[in-house]
Amino acid sequence: MAIFGNPPASQKSDASSAVPPAKAPPREDEPRANVASFTAPEPARQASTPQRSATPDAKESVIASDLTIEGRIEGSGHVRLAGRFKGDVNVQGDLTIEVGAKLDGGVKARKVIIAGELEGNIESAERVELLDSGAMTGDIKAGTVTVAAGSRMKGQVEFGWSKDGKGTGKGRAGENGADA
Repeated sequence: MAIFGNPPASQKSDASSAVPPAKAPPREDEPRANVASFTAPEPARQASTPQRSATPDAKESVIASDLTIEGRIEGSGHVRLAGRFKGDVNVQGDLTIEVGAKLDGGVKARKVIIAGELEGNIESAERVELLDSGAMTGDIKAGTVTVAAGSRMKGQVEFGWSKDGKGTGKGRAGENGADA
């Protein structure tokens, strides 16, 4: 029984391929490798972290929990913050702020998930999720805002408005003369 199959013909010419060649099955008297360690870490990691939407082409950059960085982040991929970052984040993908992480700065992203702390404004996002462990100090402008019980926020929120300033008609906010 082989664990790894033969690579497709397009990969056979690449000597630096990460897929090792198939080996003959071990004999009964040889010790066997524990195959579970090759697949177990990924599902375990996904279950313990907030989920982002699947975009097949976008890459995810991670700022680890033991890092503190000051600067500016710009790009088209996703960013997962587990440490501390001071500066603005402007990405075309998703921004996830993990439990225990802190971001001091402004945010422009497609989707923002806050499980840690954010001190700054979210200027434009399609969707913002403030999870039960999340805390935010700043203003939000987004298409959709989800706030979980137990989360904390200090600031103003505008949601349900299109870029041209007209309501989407999906909600009732602003119907009772509350237009600014």
